[in-house]
Amino acid sequence: MSVDYDVAVVGAGPIGLAAAILIARQSGIAPARVAVFDRRPPDSLDRSKELPIDLRVFALSRASEKILRAADAWSDIAATRAEAFERMHVWHADVPPHGGDALVFDAAEMGERNLGVIAENSVLQASLAGAARRAGIALVTGDISALEQERDAVVLLAGEKRVRVKLVIGADGAQSRVRELAGLGAARADYGQTAIVAMVSTARAHEHTAWQRFLGDGTLAFLPLKDGHSSIVWSVPTARAERLLAISPEAFERALESDFDGALGKVKLASERLTFPLWRLSANAYVTARVALVGDAAHVVHPLAGQGANLGLLDAAALADVLADGVKTREDPGAERILRRYERWRRAENDLMSSAIDAFDRLLARGTGRIAEIAQRGMPWVGRSTIAKRMFIERAMGLAGELPAAAR
Repeated sequence: MSVDYDVAVVGAGPIGLAAAILIARQSGIAPARVAVFDRRPPDSLDRSKELPIDLRVFALSRASEKILRAADAWSDIAATRAEAFERMHVWHADVPPHGGDALVFDAAEMGERNLGVIAENSVLQASLAGAARRAGIALVTGDISALEQERDAVVLLAGEKRVRVKLVIGADGAQSRVRELAGLGAARADYGQTAIVAMVSTARAHEHTAWQRFLGDGTLAFLPLKDGHSSIVWSVPTARAERLLAISPEAFERALESDFDGALGKVKLASERLTFPLWRLSANAYVTARVALVGDAAHVVHPLAGQGANLGLLDAAALADVLADGVKTREDPGAERILRRYERWRRAENDLMSSAIDAFDRLLARGTGRIAEIAQRGMPWVGRSTIAKRMFIERAMGLAGELPAAAR
């Protein structure tokens, strides 16, 4: 029996769209044989209209920039409210923000033009949607309500349509329906924290710098935006987050200034405040028969290092690579050998990053006791070591580890 598509990506977020485009552009699978399914596929970016502000932002690494260039989306992203940051300024609550004990990473010291780019989720999504349509990829409206794995295909129930495909890619987020329907369980651990996100103005300019303070009970980041505002990600115990949301905007601003130790002077809210709970997730397996997971469907990490979207884009590029290798040898895109290679590759990289981020949260952001004290006191030493700083920056920029072709 014939199939409708070779590859069906479920989820039209940035990771799912990137995966579809890279597969269509690089793997040898024709774009007309690739489809993206979503309950509401996004519109393409229209530069003649102002895109509404999205409070969810990503710190895109150099590797992510390269992947998005390969997906034909970077020019639209860079032209739409994207802000490059040239420095990272990190300090612990026990030291002053502008003293010699703060940890500063500077792009110029590393021979880089910048350390990354801050961009809104909606900008990425709209830019990638446009690139997908230009590539000839179908964006199909429909929730996936059933998934039946056959020997030579997967049958999806998308709305009222039955669709047969050779490979299903679950890019439908942390609450992945594909993961559930395919019987791929996940280990989940609650951090007991909630992140508050908002846009703020500050008395001092953000200096094209990503600022982060380890608080003792969480983390506070100020990320630079194009118009001089900053995006905050304030991760604190859930009970405290609830109290912060219950107080007046003026009291919230005072608490925010205090937790940020006045690093950028007076702070003023410039948007509503949104929250999301923080937890870690790792799928028990990234693949099964003719199904693969990417992005948050496979793994969720703490936002303190800003690596969630970057890891997902590396997943998308790695999966495109292994599918391209399979097509060259005339293997079925859903062949288990291909998918297992993807799983081994990306699980090793993602688990390493997830463990490192957990250690930062446990020892630097919320740590108590002797080991945490040693880690916190070691931050200035990292700042004085060129080798240590380069190692941190290369990993943060996605320039270390086993990289897919699009990220090199």
